[in-house]
Amino acid sequence: MSEAESVPASAPDSVLNASEALNVTAKFVATPQGTALAYGSLVLMALLPIFFGALRSVSCSKSKNSCDMPETITSRDAARFPIIASCTLFGLYLFFKVFSQEYINMLLSVYFFVLGVLALSHTLSPAVSRLFPDSFPNKQFQLLFTQGSGESKEEIVNYEFDTKNLLCLLISSVVGVWYLLKKHWIANNLFGLAFALNGVELLHLNNVSTGCILLGGLFVYDVFWVFGTNVMVTVAKSFEAPIKLVFPQDLLEKGLSASNFAMLGLGDIVIPGIFIALLLRFDVSLKKNSRTYFYSSFLAYILGLGLTIFVMHTFKHAQPALLYLVPACIGLPMLVALLKGELTEMFRYEETPPEESELKEDSSESEKKDQ
Repeated sequence: MSEAESVPASAPDSVLNASEALNVTAKFVATPQGTALAYGSLVLMALLPIFFGALRSVSCSKSKNSCDMPETITSRDAARFPIIASCTLFGLYLFFKVFSQEYINMLLSVYFFVLGVLALSHTLSPAVSRLFPDSFPNKQFQLLFTQGSGESKEEIVNYEFDTKNLLCLLISSVVGVWYLLKKHWIANNLFGLAFALNGVELLHLNNVSTGCILLGGLFVYDVFWVFGTNVMVTVAKSFEAPIKLVFPQDLLEKGLSASNFAMLGLGDIVIPGIFIALLLRFDVSLKKNSRTYFYSSFLAYILGLGLTIFVMHTFKHAQPALLYLVPACIGLPMLVALLKGELTEMFRYEETPPEESELKEDSSESEKKDQ
């Protein structure tokens, strides 16, 4: 969900109720320039992890490194996800009602510090690797965990890394400490962008039907919890974690110490993003040297997010972004596929998890040897 109100930096992805903000006597009124800058920056920040995460998802699907292998979402997972998300959201609501908000957020800060450092390190790794010359003394390391022994030995974790990866981890740790101590909005955004990019890159839908089930279910989830109850708003006000992108509307007046933010939840980036990434991989599978479905869905996302901001700014009311993003991201690519006569082919496209494709390759090789 997107955010247009003047709120503390710690509030997460839901848009706060505009009518509540009107009761505040010293309510911040953003200038047109500040509002345009904040909204424009949020849109740009939302597009970056989708675009680059989708590109990285193509090569990620072929990776043999266990920590770089994608997590495949099946239709069963997609159907259960809105229910699990609803239970989690309501559970957090009860936690904040019963227990001290301060201690809960302290635990969450440590948890997201660890996750953020790992996510940012993974995000920076390809860029940092290109900066160093080939002559750089780059030592290789391997972290291997196995279970059992002999023929029954099973590989659990097989992570290969090098000196450059350790440098990325060091840089990410500095950002993590900055976030942990200051909760600065720039540190929050660095972690948020890393989470979003990793989500788009590593979460793979196995087919278009699964994507429609997931987006459709979360469409209902988003609308219900924003319009139907105050649960989302309550959790949003209490939850302190880098699960949103923020940009100050008073940046022009107060600089980097600004404190009145517009914000966008990571769910409104990652959920449509993994569907857009799926369509890019479908484009690649067609082997036509075109990216028709990727660009059409990417354009649909821009239009849907722009409509969300327009409606929110016009009516001064909370808006579930998936209400506009889901019809746009599903509708436009399918219309293009229908016009090109490839709709059936789109729904027949099926992705095989890397581990299954490896097993097929091994079995085919053994069959050839037997012959």
